[in-house]
Amino acid sequence: MGGIEELATLFSDSTFWISFVNSFWIIIAIVIIPTVLGLFISSLLTDVIQKKFGGKTASFLRALFYLPQLLPVAVAAIVMGWIFRPEDGAVNALLSKLGLGMMQHNWLGSPDSALPVLMFILAWIQLGYPIVIFMSGLQRVDPELYEAAGLDGANWWQKFYVVTLPSIIPELMVVILTATIGALKTFAPVYLLTKGGPGTATTVPSYYSYNQFFQVQQVGYGAAISTALTVVIIVFSIVFTMVQKHVDKELV
Repeated sequence: MGGIEELATLFSDSTFWISFVNSFWIIIAIVIIPTVLGLFISSLLTDVIQKKFGGKTASFLRALFYLPQLLPVAVAAIVMGWIFRPEDGAVNALLSKLGLGMMQHNWLGSPDSALPVLMFILAWIQLGYPIVIFMSGLQRVDPELYEAAGLDGANWWQKFYVVTLPSIIPELMVVILTATIGALKTFAPVYLLTKGGPGTATTVPSYYSYNQFFQVQQVGYGAAISTALTVVIIVFSIVFTMVQKHVDKELV
């Protein structure tokens, strides 16, 4: 099958489009949720915990959040696979102990729950990354800005919106760019936890490409999927870089 035919097949392949829809949910899990939570958690650790309990406590909590990032993906997948195992996993065992046995479920093996559970696992792994980056950025914010905002009667939320958020926009841009590229390339967690299933519930472009390369032995088609994914990543990087330059000019 020639390159043009493979391209035509690609655009008419429903599994290919499903994999990109799943990538959208993976982006929510790896980029949106950890970034939003990371903004608030890092601000709380810096502006509240560090001031009330000291820098060591804030550093310990930061390291605790970052711990999943230090685990090899295979180890994290084995741990989470055990926690959500249908027969004797920790989640189902806990539900049984609480008298909620009717809620026990094959969490990673059912089409209705596999993707949400995978998203939860990815968000848990990713959360520490933006927290560390944002806390690093917050160290250069002048404390007098918070004091001035407090004297003007600003509460914590207002300080966050007026002082914290504008101060860490460069770090925010870096996190969004790197995390989005990582989300689009997600492979190992899908391969280790769900194999893209059940059905196509958790299939993403990188895994679909791998499947065509090594399992279906359609090397050319697998290359076409990889090429399409590469083009998407390049286009996103260029557009995002242009937006970042515009934002930087606005901040100057």
